[in-house]
Amino acid sequence: MAVMNSHDNYDEEELNDYITQLSIQDSCLDAFLKSTASLKAPTEENIQVLAAIEQGDVLLLRKMLSHTFAFMKPDSQGWLPLHRAASQPICEVLETILRLKAHGLSLEERTTTGGETALTLATTAGLVQNVKVLLHHGASPHQTNSKNESPLLLAVRGGSYEMAHTLVANGAWVEQVCGKNWTATHEAAKTGNVDILMLLLRNGGRVNHKDAAGVTPLAVAAEHGHVQVAEILLNCGSRVNSQALNGESVLLEASGSGNTACIKLLLDNGANPNLPCSTGQLPIHKAAYTGHYDAVKMLIPITTKRAIKEAGRSPVHSAAERGHANCLRLLLASGLDVNYRLNTRNSENYRDLRKSALYFAVSNGDMECTKILLAAGAKTDLDPLSCLLVAVRSSRYEMVKLLLAAKADVNSYFTVVSDTMFPTALQYCLKDEAMMRLLLNNGYKVERCFQCHHDDNGESEGAVDGKIYFCELMSLCCLMHLSGHVVRTLLDYVSSVHVCSKLRLILAKQPEWPEICEILSNPHSLGHLCRLVIRKRLTLKKLNNPEIMNSCIFPPRLKRFILYEELDLYSQGPECIM
Repeated sequence: MAVMNSHDNYDEEELNDYITQLSIQDSCLDAFLKSTASLKAPTEENIQVLAAIEQGDVLLLRKMLSHTFAFMKPDSQGWLPLHRAASQPICEVLETILRLKAHGLSLEERTTTGGETALTLATTAGLVQNVKVLLHHGASPHQTNSKNESPLLLAVRGGSYEMAHTLVANGAWVEQVCGKNWTATHEAAKTGNVDILMLLLRNGGRVNHKDAAGVTPLAVAAEHGHVQVAEILLNCGSRVNSQALNGESVLLEASGSGNTACIKLLLDNGANPNLPCSTGQLPIHKAAYTGHYDAVKMLIPITTKRAIKEAGRSPVHSAAERGHANCLRLLLASGLDVNYRLNTRNSENYRDLRKSALYFAVSNGDMECTKILLAAGAKTDLDPLSCLLVAVRSSRYEMVKLLLAAKADVNSYFTVVSDTMFPTALQYCLKDEAMMRLLLNNGYKVERCFQCHHDDNGESEGAVDGKIYFCELMSLCCLMHLSGHVVRTLLDYVSSVHVCSKLRLILAKQPEWPEICEILSNPHSLGHLCRLVIRKRLTLKKLNNPEIMNSCIFPPRLKRFILYEELDLYSQGPECIM
């Protein structure tokens, strides 16, 4: 091709053609260079053969046929010139090389990488004419690659009806078992190609053949939402309630796809919506977990409460776990129990042994689902680790406020990890003053932090029942530097407390110690003492009741004072948060 030195005399279409030709030449050159580079010790003849294949030069190939050895030398990946010819689109190139069959050229030679034959390579490349030529010259339609994939399976995966028909017409086994007992019929059900499926069924495809996992073609079609394929398989006798080795039914697979037409088809043909898998999961659980609203809506009226009870898990858990708010609202509106708890088997699948649907939403930081569940009456104390503690540990301020408003116990204990003398929440926010004050403002029992045995004059026998005291926690080397700030914060919420000698030794080394000494050695202001008395008389229940606190009994200024609003750092803005 002549080189174009100037673009002035050519229109846009000619320039595009020129660029396209250059790209083709570059592509051929790259392929050629890769081919020759992979040869261990290429001869001149090897290089010429590979160049002729990559460039589609049939005349040069014919001239090189006398150099038989050049066609028998594999590259480092075990590719012969035959393999490369089978993978390129010019059929005459392949036909030329096949003339050497009489000289010992085997059509069943495999590549080292992938164990591919010339036929599997041509099939994967979608080259129908090359496939026909190879079959005509005696290539076996049964030889698989190293993944145990037959040419027919590869043709079905590629969606080529003509290629699949050609292979079947040349004796390919429709039910040849490939990797993991998977057949071409399974593959057709996966791709959803109706014409290929009918071809396979007409030639001996079995609709109830199970792969290594016990999955039938119908289950595969249901999983991928191919309604027409599923209908054909059912009409040909596929078992609608077949279950895989893990117990998953065809309807469960369809519920995961969310295809309501497929679900309806299966139900109309007798699918059981209350058939559990080995983990107890029902189709409605799968639909809720994957967030398919319409599928959930279809399954609610036909799923029995007994089946859900035996599953040990509610669909409400499934929707909450994945944060599907619309499905959650639908399930709760249908009357499902918002406080249904996971049974022991399901709970033990989680390291924290969670039980409630609310726990899933809180641990995910999902405010929308948390609000939906709380509005439906979800309890906050159904789990070994309370939902409030999860939110505090994750520094989710809005979530904490939401749970506190829903009467979550700010003074709850979690004794599995560390059995503390003081309510657990404080140890999760020692470095976060905003979170700490949020808890303290809402009734955290500060006095418990100053209860210990160290100054009991020998009357106590050490730590009660092995409990951990606040002073012992703060004596840890990783927390000691926080002790001054934490204790100074706590003193805003008590009248008079005794600071034990152990804690004093730690505090004496902190910059806040002079201020702490000043507070401990002098009487508190009358306003501070009045606030504490009023809060104690009101009780935590009334303090956290918006109707009471917003009533005319409390003027706005008094209400703000009682609720410690001047010490609510989180509400004052992000600049106040540590």
